[in-house]
Amino acid sequence: MDHFVAGAWRDRADPGLAVLDPSTGDVVATVSQDAVPAEQAFTYARARGADLRHLTFQDRAAILKKVGSHLMEHKQELYDLSFATGATQRDAAVDVDGGIGTVLSFASRGRRELPDSNVWLDGPVEKLGVGFVGQHVLTPRHGVVLQVNAFNFPVWGMLEKLAPAFLAGMPTIVKPAPQTAFVTQACVRLMTDLLPEGALQLLVGGTDGLLDHLTGQDALAFTGSAATGRLLRAHPRVVSEAVRYTAEADSLNGCVLGPDGDVDLFVREVVRELTSKTGQKCTAIRRAFVPRSMLGDVADALHAKLQGITVGDPRDPGTRMGPVVSLEQAAAVRLAISALGGQPTGEGAFVLPTVIVQRDPDVDAAHEVEAFGPVTSLLPYDGSTHAVNLLARGRGSLVTTVVSEDPAFVTAVALGTAPFHGRVHVLDRSVASSSTGHGSPMPVLTHGGPGRAGGGEELGGMRAVAHHLQRTAVQGSPAVLQAITSSYVRGGPRSTGTHPFRKSLYELSVGDSVETASRLVTAHDVAHFAEFTGDTFYAHTDEVAAAANPLFGGIVAHGYLILSLAAGLFVDPAPGPVLANTGLDRLRFTKPVKPGDTIRAVLTCQSKVPRSATQGEVRWDVEVLDQDDVTVASYELLTMVSA
Repeated sequence: MDHFVAGAWRDRADPGLAVLDPSTGDVVATVSQDAVPAEQAFTYARARGADLRHLTFQDRAAILKKVGSHLMEHKQELYDLSFATGATQRDAAVDVDGGIGTVLSFASRGRRELPDSNVWLDGPVEKLGVGFVGQHVLTPRHGVVLQVNAFNFPVWGMLEKLAPAFLAGMPTIVKPAPQTAFVTQACVRLMTDLLPEGALQLLVGGTDGLLDHLTGQDALAFTGSAATGRLLRAHPRVVSEAVRYTAEADSLNGCVLGPDGDVDLFVREVVRELTSKTGQKCTAIRRAFVPRSMLGDVADALHAKLQGITVGDPRDPGTRMGPVVSLEQAAAVRLAISALGGQPTGEGAFVLPTVIVQRDPDVDAAHEVEAFGPVTSLLPYDGSTHAVNLLARGRGSLVTTVVSEDPAFVTAVALGTAPFHGRVHVLDRSVASSSTGHGSPMPVLTHGGPGRAGGGEELGGMRAVAHHLQRTAVQGSPAVLQAITSSYVRGGPRSTGTHPFRKSLYELSVGDSVETASRLVTAHDVAHFAEFTGDTFYAHTDEVAAAANPLFGGIVAHGYLILSLAAGLFVDPAPGPVLANTGLDRLRFTKPVKPGDTIRAVLTCQSKVPRSATQGEVRWDVEVLDQDDVTVASYELLTMVSA
């Protein structure tokens, strides 16, 4: 297998070690054990990183969409290669489709939520003094993301880290596990022509010197064993440079059957996680907990279900579960089965699905030994508190599933075990057909866990993108912040003249504004609005009751009436570039408006983001003021505007 470094594929000098198909024993690739050209890769990534950073978030999201769509068209090629890792077609789909779906998810979220610039605002403007404000901003860091990945997900493991890093503007260097790197390499080949130069490089082989070039601007993302994770975390460069480090490591995930839970659902979930990817998943169920009185019945049900699992060559359509990734991995799994008190099974790289019934739930091995294969321990518990305590003995896990219809039991277990888990998956009959499953990390939710699981977070929607950005507090005048952020700040420069609703998306500028005439709010307006809408809350209709209200002291206008009147003041009614009002954000009513008050509105273009070639979203700052120039309502209006 070759490296992809500095924009070119590099042949290896040595013949390398053979990677074998675990089903057939055939050689499918060779991997060099020489040190990888890490210094060259880091130097090139940093040199070309500026090109990636100069693209806007929107530009990068658009590229990700193209990458995801292209991979989707070629996914069968990756399926076919995956057979040689021991993966069935179904297993390959989990890896390949999961990775592609993650790319497309981040592309979509980026297009919907991120600005058309390199500056992402984090939170509102903070008033620090008279004419002096502050704003947190997120900007791309001048570094590189180094991925060190496990063998079990050669596509998804890479793409789920690449997508948020790329969206954040950071180049990525991928170091895959040797056993399945040939699949990762094929995926990289499919992407290189679509990504900017230097955005993605691939290093296959030895690890000597790999981390020696990390700096404080870089990030290290690791998936693998807890032991290796500890070594990386303690590396001198990671420590001295305070390198951002995310780890997703060993995890003794649990599944708890409630006293009232559906046994069939529980058994189905455990068996699926036991056999999917031949149990070689960081999220696989390693400990299955059942009420003590149900231990025998559930054990029988699990064994009966497993009788129907066909183990064999993954190329055979009738095969449900293939081999583990290698003979060495099979030996490690069998050793772990013995340590758990079970009887090792299978021949060669084939390990039969194994349920080890632990009648003593306190046996240490069940809470310490991870058999990274088709193996789970079945343990009894006595009550929700006992179940929570047993789950905690895993010292931190990625996910636990609770199978129950009882809200009290679910709440006790979910909240009790939440501090020890990155995700809690609740399964009952109402969601059985729509649940994404125990073992499926989703791009919009956190994937990670405390303690033994690595203590890191991956995915989680835009949080994953923010992880790769630098959060900086910028302080200054509104005009300075407006210039830096390209977003209107109250008190900053505004431009009046042509009504901004008459300007197309590309004619509009941040700060374009209109100040309306005043409108008298009458008692008739309030009464009519109450009758017309049916909102007859006493503060708008009952003078005596309204007068007794400590907040109002008399009849007040509806908040939504104020919004409606404000819109009537600033809307330009004739057809024009504004296509639709799509929502309001950060709405606050800050002072009651009473009959006899007057209001006026100040509408200002705050920011704009293209959504397609023909239209984009414009965010308007709206401030509604009374006759004393006191703000009575404040919000951000969202509209779609034609280009």
